[in-house]
Amino acid sequence: MSAATSNMADAAGVPIMLTELRLPTIKRLWTDLAEQSNREGWPAERFLGALLGHEIAERETRRLIRARADSQLPLGKHLAQFDFSVVSTISKAHVIALAEADSWLTQGHNLLAFGPPGVGKTHLVAGLGHALIDRGHRVLFMRTSEMVQRLQAARRDLRLPAELNKLDRFDLLILDDLSYARRDQAETSVLFELIAERYERKSIAITANAPFSAWDEVFPDKAMTVAAVDRLVHHATILEMNVESYRRRAALPARPRGAAKTK
Repeated sequence: MSAATSNMADAAGVPIMLTELRLPTIKRLWTDLAEQSNREGWPAERFLGALLGHEIAERETRRLIRARADSQLPLGKHLAQFDFSVVSTISKAHVIALAEADSWLTQGHNLLAFGPPGVGKTHLVAGLGHALIDRGHRVLFMRTSEMVQRLQAARRDLRLPAELNKLDRFDLLILDDLSYARRDQAETSVLFELIAERYERKSIAITANAPFSAWDEVFPDKAMTVAAVDRLVHHATILEMNVESYRRRAALPARPRGAAKTK
């Protein structure tokens, strides 16, 4: 029976056509595995299973590389490197549960992280993004101001609906530093259109230095601010990270032991 017409089943029992596999991978592994199979007397099922196992593993590796490149997530910001001990206002168990659960994404729920600069908001949501990519989800990370510029350009070119549809392929959009998007610098109504388009369908994660009461500085008018906040918080997890800046603590010189405190 030829390879072009042979069928097999993967571990889940799903039929796999050998012609669907990447031939360069099979060609590279075929000789070594065939020699090992002959030497150790493997049955045919074990030989073919090993060959397909290597192919599946390589496909997953390529998927992860491609998904991380597409995501634009900052490198090195994983949950394993996040110091939960210095952010007492959030639960590590809760964050890990978000990283390991799919239900909030499939239901289009949102994540909002608030706190002053330097407390790790970007690191936390980026770490979640990396973890979700590992679970097979598609993630896109952008500064909010860059997203606004991207959507503005699409509107000018009369292709905003197409651009919003293109963003739909991502299960999670991470909009970093929303507070730095200003209505006097950009027409941020496109940001509201993005929020409204994804409402209850696709998830958004937002980091912000300013509370909701200050978001009037982001959106063109009060009514749009209220409507945007209403859609974001309707199904949302809110993380309050109101602690001292990590960067500020790291920059302060260590106090000598026994040094007197100054008022």
